[in-house]
Amino acid sequence: MEQYNVTGMSCAACSARVEKAVSAVPGVKSCAVSLLTNSMGVEGNASETDIIRAVENAGYGASKKGKSAKTAVSDDDILKDTETPKLKKRLIRSVAVLLVLMYFSMGHMMWGFPAPAVFDNYVFLGVFEMLLAIVIMMINAKFFTNGFKSLFSGHPNMDTLVALGSSASFGYSLAELFIMIIALGNGEHELVMKYGMNLYFESAAMIPTLITVGKMLESMSKGRTTDALKGLMKLAPKTAVLYRDGEEHEVGIEEVRLGDIFAVKPGESIPVDGVVVFGSSSVDESALTGESIPVDKEEGASVSAATINRSGYIRCRATRVGEDTTLSQIIKTVSDAAATKAPIARIADKVSGIFVPAVMTISILTLVGWLIAGKEFSFAIARAISVLVISCPCALGLATPVAIMVGSGVGAKNGILYKTAASLEAVGRADIVTLDKTGTITEGKPDVTDIIPFGITDNELLRYAAALEAKSEHPLAKAIMGRAEDINVPEVSDFKALVGNGLSAVLDGEALVGGSYKYISQKYEISSDYTAKVTGLSEEGKTPLLFAKGDKFIGMIAVADTIKSDSAAAIEELKGMGINVFMLTGDNERTALAIGRQAHVDNVIAGVLPDGKSKKVSELKSKGKVIMVGDGINDAPALTTADTGIAIGAGADVAIDAADIVVMKNRLTDVSAAIRLSRATIRNIHENLFWAFIYNAVCIPLAIGLFGIEMKPAYGAAAMAMSSFCVCMNALRLNLVKIHDASRDKKLKKKKFKTEEKEMTKTLKIEGMMCGHCEARVKKTLEAIEGIESAAPDHNTNTAVITLSKDVDIDVIKAAIEAQDYKFLGVE
Repeated sequence: MEQYNVTGMSCAACSARVEKAVSAVPGVKSCAVSLLTNSMGVEGNASETDIIRAVENAGYGASKKGKSAKTAVSDDDILKDTETPKLKKRLIRSVAVLLVLMYFSMGHMMWGFPAPAVFDNYVFLGVFEMLLAIVIMMINAKFFTNGFKSLFSGHPNMDTLVALGSSASFGYSLAELFIMIIALGNGEHELVMKYGMNLYFESAAMIPTLITVGKMLESMSKGRTTDALKGLMKLAPKTAVLYRDGEEHEVGIEEVRLGDIFAVKPGESIPVDGVVVFGSSSVDESALTGESIPVDKEEGASVSAATINRSGYIRCRATRVGEDTTLSQIIKTVSDAAATKAPIARIADKVSGIFVPAVMTISILTLVGWLIAGKEFSFAIARAISVLVISCPCALGLATPVAIMVGSGVGAKNGILYKTAASLEAVGRADIVTLDKTGTITEGKPDVTDIIPFGITDNELLRYAAALEAKSEHPLAKAIMGRAEDINVPEVSDFKALVGNGLSAVLDGEALVGGSYKYISQKYEISSDYTAKVTGLSEEGKTPLLFAKGDKFIGMIAVADTIKSDSAAAIEELKGMGINVFMLTGDNERTALAIGRQAHVDNVIAGVLPDGKSKKVSELKSKGKVIMVGDGINDAPALTTADTGIAIGAGADVAIDAADIVVMKNRLTDVSAAIRLSRATIRNIHENLFWAFIYNAVCIPLAIGLFGIEMKPAYGAAAMAMSSFCVCMNALRLNLVKIHDASRDKKLKKKKFKTEEKEMTKTLKIEGMMCGHCEARVKKTLEAIEGIESAAPDHNTNTAVITLSKDVDIDVIKAAIEAQDYKFLGVE
């Protein structure tokens, strides 16, 4: 998506006009204009020149946003509020003149405020009011130049309504002033007094002044909606200390290149992304991830720009600079989200496109209608002007983007990045969350969970097991070695890997053997108590490894991919939101169900290979809106297939293409937080749209005078001034949302789903499977056979449950299994 700055827009009608003009350019696939950030996102292959020309032909200005490294991370002017100071100066000058005008037009005439005797002359007072009104209208000339320019080009906007309302008041008053002058010359003093009381010069001046008040309040509140993004930009360091030839040199951040070595002292910000090459420290990453606890960094660890070095002196090698740093990618993601439109905004956009012409039509009908009804022209024109100035398209145009910007900013501060406004909306409407097991629910690597010795101590069993596993490359061996890193591990001799069974070696002149229960139980005597423990561990989804030394069984160690500490709580939160949670895993059904029980997942789909996940997600999409949560790499097809893809644990890699939402921390509770924030944002948008529609639906009839209320144009202008301000202030309430607080989650009734539909199943007996890798090998072999839809092998029971779509010859199955060096024993 290419982004452009757009100038000259004042309301939703303007943004709709720009969007329509650019969308008509050949080669433009999509265009989204943000009134909030005065920006435009364009997708397609249209040239920059054609796009800018289309905007200029529509009556506005455009320029492409800078792409340099310096601009990407350190240009604070990108979102600098330059409009509020201008509006403030304009307002001060307008109010100063308006107070004088109001003193004489109302204070002196209505309430008897003291004034020179000359002001008792209605004609002199009228001329004086006219001159002051002209001054105020000139101060606020932007409304009139933009408004009439848009009107004459055939695309009226909010400025057009203000200009017409104020000009109509001024024109009507000017005509009455001429009548007063003629009447005075004819000596008709009663007629002079009558018309003198019906002048609207103060309304002509008050309308642009009050609208300026509203514009300033709106600009201030809009500025606050981008505080999160501006805060991220301010985090970017301006300088870096490069380490060259043993010396340190301070340079501008734009001079840092890939591969440069930079130094960071305690208390300093890390300038660019890199890898620690010298020293160790703890780094505060809260600015990027929301995690308050500093993270320890040693040689080889990654560091990110804008994080703070809290303790030791470190030197790092630059791996990402300029717009490629994590911080720049976060800024780009939040900015892109603000430049896109949520589907919920389409109704407001359609209404905004016809709003101003409709209001102008209603105003003319109001004037004509009251004249036909027999009312005086002064009454009818006042009602028509009130209709013009009370109507507010801005509230409609701002209702969605201000909430999206604040919601995106809150997410970014907590390490949750929504790539588009559509994803921020969609995730809150999901019915189903599908979780990949490995690395999402679990830690993603095997770990020792139980050490159960027999006749020796825990440390002795771990020492013997580590001695045997030290020469193995098996993932389960690495888990044991990780637990034994503080133990002095002896060297073994005559090491052998017994394919399909286990390992053997010689230690202290005695055989040291390790392997599965089936293998060890054939060679050594194991008590019934320990056999029961093996069964219990297997049912918990753990892999028990048994060991023997000499002629005795010495114990067992259970290894498993353990679930994360927050997984069960996160899944309970999702269920409490009324979401159905599914777990996808390639594990056999027994192991999968065990993990599901621990994590509180009700719906478990086992035996799914990585390339089959997207198919399962597609099936679930027929039952409701689906979120897929994975690591963003192995799960890319499934993330893309789902209605919303969430990449969890992205860390520095926030630009994962397959994901719609990126969660930087490897924490599952952030998924429920992302949904909670989305729902809060959707509620806020609904509130804003309700206010915008109801405001216009109620105020326009009031301005017409349908309920017997004679609204002065100035009151209408004041109401219009407050409408957009209220929308912006309501959006700012999203900053108060506690995204990790589940106490206020709305409990919704969940749909019941069947996790799997089987046409026909058979259970095969297979000998020789030793671990999860053996299961994966058998699974892949079986599922390659035509007619077998899925297979769920289990090395603990030496079985494989297959689902068939048609009859398959047993000889074909046998041949395939034995070709992989496993023994086929038949069908149960």
